[in-house]
Amino acid sequence: MIVVRTIMNVLPEKQKEVLQTLVSMHEPPGKTSGCRSYGIFCDIEDKNVFSLISEWRTREDLDRHIRSERFSVLLGTKSLLAKPLEMKIHTVSHSEGMEIVKTLRGIGNSKTNL
Repeated sequence: MIVVRTIMNVLPEKQKEVLQTLVSMHEPPGKTSGCRSYGIFCDIEDKNVFSLISEWRTREDLDRHIRSERFSVLLGTKSLLAKPLEMKIHTVSHSEGMEIVKTLRGIGNSKTNL
């Protein structure tokens, strides 16, 4: 699994324009081949910083997305940014869920717990 975090530090006067662009680019997971999830988040300390978090099935799926017209739209926002776009690509080999929290906290399997 591949997780990508893209950070956009937007010029304050361009914040609404960038947000509209990001929302227009958003497609439900599964519509883009290999995309498991995609979210747009606003920093709670700075409303001009957006993070895009996406999860990809394979590196090939991500590479195809990066070469796509849709990704070109994202790159086209560079004149609206206070700093260059920052992108971090993480390869995940193992994931755990709430079961590890329950195990570490010694909580049973009751549905009322966590």
